Amino acid sequence: MSGHRPQKTETKLVHAGRRSSQYHGVVNPPVLHASTILFDSLAELEKAGASAPGKVTYGRHGTPTRFLLEEAVAELEGGYGTLCVSSGVSAITNAILAFVKPGDHILITDSTYFPTRNLCNTFLKRFGVETEYYDPTIGGDIAGLIRDNTVLVWCESPGSLTFEMQDIPAIAAVAHDRGVKVMLDNTWASPILCRPFELGVDVSVQAGTKYIVGHSDVMMGTITTATEEDLLTIKKQVLISGDAIGPDDCYLAQRGLRTLAVRIKQHHTSGLKVANWLQTRPEVKTVLHPALPDHPGHEIWKRDFSGACGLFSFVMQPVEKKQLANMVDNMDLFGMGFSWGGFESLILPSDPTKIRTATKWEDDGQLIRLHVGLEDPDDLIADLEAGFERLKTT
Repeated sequence: MSGHRPQKTETKLVHAGRRSSQYHGVVNPPVLHASTILFDSLAELEKAGASAPGKVTYGRHGTPTRFLLEEAVAELEGGYGTLCVSSGVSAITNAILAFVKPGDHILITDSTYFPTRNLCNTFLKRFGVETEYYDPTIGGDIAGLIRDNTVLVWCESPGSLTFEMQDIPAIAAVAHDRGVKVMLDNTWASPILCRPFELGVDVSVQAGTKYIVGHSDVMMGTITTATEEDLLTIKKQVLISGDAIGPDDCYLAQRGLRTLAVRIKQHHTSGLKVANWLQTRPEVKTVLHPALPDHPGHEIWKRDFSGACGLFSFVMQPVEKKQLANMVDNMDLFGMGFSWGGFESLILPSDPTKIRTATKWEDDGQLIRLHVGLEDPDDLIADLEAGFERLKTT
């Protein structure tokens, strides 16, 4: 981005990664489709390389439609550079694979997104990479788990489903002291609620499918690094994997990015209103939202984040399966489905006991994950209230 004056996030969201002057003054970056790229000479062909930043060499390696989106995400997260890939899971997979080899040991937070655990327990295990899961609240005590062959620590703050906050600066300090990379799944924060590289993170991964796109119609992942060296290391891995994302999806992500600030503000406000209301309900035991003052990780959230999104969980009093089905099957506004980050609200019953190994989830209540979308929160509260009433009619 041109200009010398510091700019606030909302301004960066509008102007980052556009370069209108290079495209005849067009406001939005154009959609450039390509497979083959033609070269004017043998000399030009021979010096072309897929690793050259911003260089168009082959369609799978990207066109300016993708490069400009990557430029914008890197600027917003505060990193050196970004790679866009075909999904959040692809971003996780390629980021980890870029730094591991047989015989290595990696540390993964026990609260991680299930596909991360699945990668570690299947593919990495078959190829001789040992995974050890750790308590997400361990902080600097993770030093006791780092071995001579530990190569990375994977963090997710807040954690998937159960929303534990992690002390990333404390983890990064001890990891870097031992030469260990720190990676963070930063999807919950989007590119604007957390500055991962200021916390000591080496690689930040996001499911761009969620808030960057914001409209539930594109699969995308982003990998942002603190250094050029790490970016090139991951880029080589992405090229080996054959991963590619099309320019139409990048264009839609660019469009979504421009309204991210106003959408996140609404998700934040509406989500907290619903969360506070849930705390008053007799059907609810606990609300797991880091922005609530009684959340165990609230002080970390205040220190490291500038806001909250619309995703959180709550634990109900124990209910029978038939009661639960009567509640969630008949919601008017809360759809039931995977993913989140779009304009619509979602409800998802979950069971954390099935995906924990280093820690135990011992609450006997039913965990419900909500994504609070852009509907009026009073209407969402009314929908949940009606759902709670249906618990009594079975």
